[in-house]
Amino acid sequence: MDSSFLRTYKASSQGPDRDQSIALLAMAFPTLMIPPFSSDSLPGYWPGVSISDLKGPPSTSRVLGHEYDLSREDDVGDLEFKWLREFGPTWKVRAAFGHDAVMTADPKALQHIFHKSGYTYAKQRSQNHIGYLMSGPNIVWAQDETHQRHRKIMNPAFSAAQLRSFLPMFQNTTQRLVDKWRAELSSKKSLDVMVNSWVSRAALDIIGQAAFDYDYKGLDDNEESPLAKAYHGIFKDIGHMLPMATMLFRATWDYFPQSILNLCKYIPADPFTRVRTVNELYRQYGKQIIREKRPEVDAEKRGHSKDNMSILINANESSDPKTRLDDEELMAQMYTLTLAGHETTATTISFLLYELARNPEYQRRMREEILEARAKVAQRGGVNFTMEDLDGMTVCLNAIKETLRMHPIITYLPRVATKDDVLPLAYPVVTTTGETLSEIPIRKGQIVYTSLIAYNRLQQVWGDDAHVWNPDRFSRIDTGKQTYVGVFSNLMTFSAGIRACIGWRFAVIEMQVLVSELVGTFQYSLQDGNPAKSDVQRAPSGVAMVPLLRGNHDIGTALPLRVELVD
Repeated sequence: MDSSFLRTYKASSQGPDRDQSIALLAMAFPTLMIPPFSSDSLPGYWPGVSISDLKGPPSTSRVLGHEYDLSREDDVGDLEFKWLREFGPTWKVRAAFGHDAVMTADPKALQHIFHKSGYTYAKQRSQNHIGYLMSGPNIVWAQDETHQRHRKIMNPAFSAAQLRSFLPMFQNTTQRLVDKWRAELSSKKSLDVMVNSWVSRAALDIIGQAAFDYDYKGLDDNEESPLAKAYHGIFKDIGHMLPMATMLFRATWDYFPQSILNLCKYIPADPFTRVRTVNELYRQYGKQIIREKRPEVDAEKRGHSKDNMSILINANESSDPKTRLDDEELMAQMYTLTLAGHETTATTISFLLYELARNPEYQRRMREEILEARAKVAQRGGVNFTMEDLDGMTVCLNAIKETLRMHPIITYLPRVATKDDVLPLAYPVVTTTGETLSEIPIRKGQIVYTSLIAYNRLQQVWGDDAHVWNPDRFSRIDTGKQTYVGVFSNLMTFSAGIRACIGWRFAVIEMQVLVSELVGTFQYSLQDGNPAKSDVQRAPSGVAMVPLLRGNHDIGTALPLRVELVD
């Protein structure tokens, strides 16, 4: 067993969670006996060629591999950017228990994995089971034919016509947020605002209404809804590094069948208890919502359904079970849509406002564009922006794209090869033996870590200033000439291919609405003009990135800015 792991574990497992950590470690102990895995131990694929020959960094943990190092980054991406500079877009890493793996940001490799190979590169079992524990048999958890069925049923809920119908609701909810900030500023010149908290509340209300016609009451002055309380409760420790025992326990999930993994939800440890409580509450409300909506859907079949769940129920009326979602699957989508549709928008808009506070000239240009568009709306006798108005505001849209590029919520996605394959590269790599490879042999069972954050900063794709927030790059770069990878402006932030985020257009439109109102009405600056008071850390937290104040983690997720009304 790795002695360095035990020393670090001992140091990290003091305090009230110590007993819980010891229990998880004991459950994981049998897998520590698994011998290290090397591609050299497999039957010959290419004689003399192995991913073991790829260059790569050393890991501080033989047991947990580089996933441990990535979970301890100061700012997400720090290690990937360093490795990118040292080894190029593709390099070797260690997965848990000493397994050789590949990490790549190469656009041709990503295109092959996400677009050309179908379901050849499956989601890692341990990662996939987290999605199942969170909400059951949802679209994120589904694989192969099951995923195709989920996607086919859910696609109509994200059609262009349906998304346009949400526009007034997006605008009404955003206006409620604007009114609250405006009221706070009625008696003062400026307001110090935790923008991530406020935008999160607005985004939660939006996804609740759009997904299943439910009012989370995130922006209400009185009590938030029971579902909102439960939803926030599951993330009460967000921003804290996962204990090593928890990481080790999750790593063992790759070695157990689904029937055994299903028992994890009964573990009496606190995170599992909270997940179970939330699941039970969502199931309770889900049954009620589905029961109430079925008669509504029957009445609306000739009309237009007003929320995603109604559309799913409508599309789910097939008599063939192979083309339907059962009620368990329908209920599972509720929490999944809330999580996926809420966090990306809230965090992206928060970081966009943060970048505007640090780039006042670009903020001025955005506001000028918004006010000009408002004047045109008024000239034609309108009140709110249309989709054509929003799409025409390219300065604003470029800022959204650039923030998605610089600050992706999910930084990497592990994939497991389900059969032997060859991974093509746009940028060849030189091995430790001096050989140049333009393609890499991948064996069945090997892990490929696709680095979304490194691809989004790849200078060969985005220019020499790829590490600088510069929205104008989208006016000069022809993404149509790039290797096609991402679904939105060739970014990998929403993933790609058959497993791309099904609601990415929903998220972009929601961001366009929020930006047009929040930047058109208010101006943003760092508190007291002091960067130290707004020194935001992009911290790793489980599978996602969250904003924290550097050196002040006790307050949880935080992105404070000074807000003033536009003159």
